[in-house]
Amino acid sequence: MPATDLQLLIDAAREAAKIALKFWQTDQRVDQKHGGSPVSEGDFAVDTYLRETLTAARPTYGWLSEETEDTPKRLSCDTAFIADPIDGTRAYVAGQKTWAHSLAVVHRGHPTAAVIYLPARDKLYSAALGQGACINGARLTAGLRKNPDGATILAPRPSLDPQWWAQTPPKFDRHFRSSLAYRFCLVAEGRFDAMLTLRDAWEWDIAAGALIATEAGAIVTDRTGEALNLNSESAKSKGILTANPSLHRAIRQRLP
Repeated sequence: MPATDLQLLIDAAREAAKIALKFWQTDQRVDQKHGGSPVSEGDFAVDTYLRETLTAARPTYGWLSEETEDTPKRLSCDTAFIADPIDGTRAYVAGQKTWAHSLAVVHRGHPTAAVIYLPARDKLYSAALGQGACINGARLTAGLRKNPDGATILAPRPSLDPQWWAQTPPKFDRHFRSSLAYRFCLVAEGRFDAMLTLRDAWEWDIAAGALIATEAGAIVTDRTGEALNLNSESAKSKGILTANPSLHRAIRQRLP
């Protein structure tokens, strides 16, 4: 990873924020994608800026983004950008504040630099491989809770349905945030004990957050306990489980 990759992502996220904020809390056009999720003018404008800026700066890197049509070209690249221009679009178009730009550099399947920026709250989470994770320059450390019962968890309600669990689901204190990327950051920050989604997750939702949480001391795997392998052909992960090592192990033991 070039030493400047992280700074490149930080600068790009801050410029992307200026674009996104021009559309936020306005009567922008919002369409529905296949499956019913919203996509806005702001999503497309930010995606165009990020794609053009980042690939111009690193022409040998591949590109994977939620709002860019995917092609096999990225699979031949050792290093790729994986981006969600606006993660938490539902919150974004509703005029709420918990949406984020999620940007990562991935080398041979593993994230090496990551930024998640919440412009409406001016929270910039960042990490580089082996260098720790920060929020606005202050070091992040995940929590230490060991017992899943009573643990604060960020998860969609269906993830706690008994059908997903080999044993009775733990008695979590469940919460939710629209942005999946932001959920990683809240665990990295120690404000929540764990985050979980048992349905398949798109890589643009998880690449940046996985590095930030890991560099803060958490463990990040798919729902089966396997390590993530990013920039994959499917661009999907079999769910996500993130928590400190002891809590991650305890939750994983309750899953199939």
